[in-house]
Amino acid sequence: MTASAVRAGRGTGGLRPRPPATTTRADVPTGIVAFTDRRVARRPLPEVVAAAVAGGVRWVVLREKDLPRVERAALAADLRAVLAGTGGTLVVAGPDPLDGTAVHLSAAGPYPPPDVPLVGRSCHDPIEVGRLTTEDYATCSPVYPTRTKPGYGPPLGPGGLADLVRASPVPVLALGGVEAPEQVHACVGAGAVGVAVLGALMRAGDPATVAATLVGAFTAAGGGER
Repeated sequence: MTASAVRAGRGTGGLRPRPPATTTRADVPTGIVAFTDRRVARRPLPEVVAAAVAGGVRWVVLREKDLPRVERAALAADLRAVLAGTGGTLVVAGPDPLDGTAVHLSAAGPYPPPDVPLVGRSCHDPIEVGRLTTEDYATCSPVYPTRTKPGYGPPLGPGGLADLVRASPVPVLALGGVEAPEQVHACVGAGAVGVAVLGALMRAGDPATVAATLVGAFTAAGGGER
């Protein structure tokens, strides 16, 4: 059952039925999910994303929320062009999908989520996980200390991540400080259906090789087999 098919409760005050939290649907992010940050990227974002896609990434979350909408929409169009033909999907951070079909919301809102085909939300603790209603997936962070947001936390660690995965009614992506294959293995072992990566890809001199290494680690750990 697709995300759009089970969203019948939206706009009517009802809640849609959910799959078990251990079920990975084909229409939610999985594998290595690239989060963008042009401020730390070593090349223009379309080039970094193209390299990550060449390394096997198929889900990209566009952040850059400080840009004017016109510039951000143009960047979204560029990234969708990069993903075209790969089966990949661009998710836009914030409630405005920028002419697309997928958004990733902050823990702060909006509530209820906008009525678009795919909705994710950032969560950091059991209280925020408990607020999930009609979202399709959640990120749980930070799993590890992160250079992108130093001091943000405290880190969940794999054990804390596993606790949130068990509490979540939707599939969970691990986010925060993941840079190495062993960390990907630990996140998959904790029950994450995907691993979101920002700094390791944005700062890389060779994003394609980094992406391929992390994608390989996800596959070797049995990710996506739930």
